[in-house]
Amino acid sequence: MKQYKDYFSSGVSIKELPQAERPRERLQEHGPLALSDLELLSLLIGSGTSRNPANKVAEQLLFLLDKTSGDAEISIEQLTSIDGMGLAKATLIIAALELGRRRLPSKRKQIVFPSDVYPLVRHYAGRPQECFLSVSLNGAHEVISINVVSIGLINHTLVHPREVFATPLRERATAIIIAHNHPSGILKPSTEDLSVTKRLVKAGDLLG
Repeated sequence: MKQYKDYFSSGVSIKELPQAERPRERLQEHGPLALSDLELLSLLIGSGTSRNPANKVAEQLLFLLDKTSGDAEISIEQLTSIDGMGLAKATLIIAALELGRRRLPSKRKQIVFPSDVYPLVRHYAGRPQECFLSVSLNGAHEVISINVVSIGLINHTLVHPREVFATPLRERATAIIIAHNHPSGILKPSTEDLSVTKRLVKAGDLLG
């Protein structure tokens, strides 16, 4: 059966989705954890315009949120620049983001094993494009921030060590974790993945 992201990438609007595949019905049936970021945003947006339906508005909004990842706050002006995103929807999105921040545990999550990172980045797995992430850690291996370094094409993203280490250096992080999704669903690292990892390890060694 097709998943929501498959319909989404094909340009089908939410109204054209099979009933069981619509975000509201999927949340009711499977719970919020089963929904992608696109689906959750589509629920908040509600409706778009004839030129820009809700799922397309959600895609543009998600791209904007990824660009302003970390501590940067998104503005009403940035949101209302999206076709189909008026003042009412923009304030709803900002309120939802702020509520999410306030409800986050005050204690930073400590990373002991690589698997500890997965719950923090799992929502990137369903993205139609490859996203390269860096997770900044302090001296106690607690998460400082999670940042989208770059967003690539369907099957790869271009990344440079300078871009990867820029935010962690600014945050005075003592360690970083890198991760990226594979839109193809193939979990085996590619030759390019291994090459980029070696370059980043070498750059990290130079930085100390």
